[in-house]
Amino acid sequence: MEKLIETEDLYTNFFTFEGVVRALNGVSVVVNQGETYGLVGESGCGKSVTVRSMMRIVQEPGKIVGGKILLFLSSEDRQKGIDIIKRSEAFMESIRGDDISMIFQEASTSLNPVLSIRDQVGESFLLHRRGELLEETLKQLADELKSNGFPLAMAWKGFQRWLFRRELESLRRYEKHVKEIDRELYELEEKTDPRSTRRKSSLNARRDRLSEHDFLVSAVKKSPFLERYYKKIHKIVENKIIELLKSLGVPNPANVLKSYPHELSGGMQQRIVIAIALACNPTLLIADEPTSNLDVTIQAQIIELIKMLKENIITSVLFITHDLGLVAEVCERVTVMYAGDTCETTSVKELFKNPLHPYTKGLLSSVPRIEQVEKLHTIPGTVPNLINPPAGCRFHPRCPSAMKICAERKPPMVEYKEGHTVSCHLYPGEEV
Repeated sequence: MEKLIETEDLYTNFFTFEGVVRALNGVSVVVNQGETYGLVGESGCGKSVTVRSMMRIVQEPGKIVGGKILLFLSSEDRQKGIDIIKRSEAFMESIRGDDISMIFQEASTSLNPVLSIRDQVGESFLLHRRGELLEETLKQLADELKSNGFPLAMAWKGFQRWLFRRELESLRRYEKHVKEIDRELYELEEKTDPRSTRRKSSLNARRDRLSEHDFLVSAVKKSPFLERYYKKIHKIVENKIIELLKSLGVPNPANVLKSYPHELSGGMQQRIVIAIALACNPTLLIADEPTSNLDVTIQAQIIELIKMLKENIITSVLFITHDLGLVAEVCERVTVMYAGDTCETTSVKELFKNPLHPYTKGLLSSVPRIEQVEKLHTIPGTVPNLINPPAGCRFHPRCPSAMKICAERKPPMVEYKEGHTVSCHLYPGEEV
């Protein structure tokens, strides 16, 4: 399968007053086109930090300190991918919410309490689909100008059309310049000589400085009277939001878009968060424990919704959870994480049939079964403090199969068999 996003030896640290928290310790994962990929592990193992690093939204005092994050969005990128760590913030803003979207954990805290649902869902359309909105508005105005009407009304529509044309032309010029910069950056991606390094820095700075706004249009938008011309765009956005909410099973969407987050139930808030993520039909949807703090019935509805979206709209899903039952139901491939390390990666069927890493075995043994009569298995000990993590394999203090080498050297990721990799000294082999 073709890759969509890949991390290579990713290190992310948090620089706190108590010390440096080494949250990610060389994480390598690959999400392919068209698959549902799972990240599973205990709370605090680094699942959310991994995907936040992929989106480059790690908050202070966190920082990505090493590794690569390669993005393979188009056929032009298939050979080597785009290392987004080296790209500007403007580049990341152009792909967040468009090519890659994220359903954040805790819907109630990820929605803005002072903005209506219309404003929060519509933001993605206005940011990433403005060209299409402008073209649709211009088409509407052209049809309206063909019909006869009051001269003053026709003059107002003509003025609107002129402003929208200026804005569209400005946007197209901006997109052309951005495309040229991104193409040159891609060609210079792997060059490390001083001249190329300076040129890359200059191009990234230029990318951040570029403005897509027309001066006259910006001035008109600030005018209390003239800014009303933009209502046509907002009406089109409203219609798109209503269609989107309908497709997600939200009842009475015309009234919901006028509501505020506190007026909605937990399940409805989660659907709104999903709507925000889906507004621009992303290539990759990252779902960070989307069913946490929801009752069982709503959990089932959200999971069925994500599965339906994967079949009809989204290319790939990266699903984060600590629930192995959800992994079995939703995912095709899975990576098990522990204390910032990747322990094992394989297909879901293989993971349940033939787990290799002692931590994976411990997780599966702790899942209750209907026929079980004895006490549930538990993994002894606790997750280590990542300010002073154990040397070598971070799981070795809790591992029933620990050896002397486990405390001395971190085990490499080796391929046990095709499609099944594991990081454990119990399984020597060729490093991948």
